[in-house]
Amino acid sequence: QVQVVESGGGFVQAGGSLRFSCAASGCILCFNGMGWYRQAPGGHRELVAEIFRDGNTNYAYSVKGRFPISRDNAKNTVYLQMNSLKPEDTAVYRCYAFCHAYYWGQGTQVTVSS
Repeated sequence: QVQVVESGGGFVQAGGSLRFSCAASGCILCFNGMGWYRQAPGGHRELVAEIFRDGNTNYAYSVKGRFPISRDNAKNTVYLQMNSLKPEDTAVYRCYAFCHAYYWGQGTQVTVSS
């Protein structure tokens, strides 16, 4: 079966940085999109960043230029570098990988203090 395992998260001060990783396995053909969604307390889930096998990316407007995403296709692993963190980035972040359906990591908490 498909498995998605992610690491990252933590407590940081505004202006700090975090780096996430997400490793997916079990896709017979290949994974296409991989990336992160986030959901703030009391808020809705939104796409943060995603990257496709060919290297094309999509970013939320609020993180573009701060959160570069990259991918190692050989390892089916994606990385999210989170820079210049703001309190409004506080949320649960959850990685996804697409293999004929969406599969999800366990999620991780990011808390940014002012």
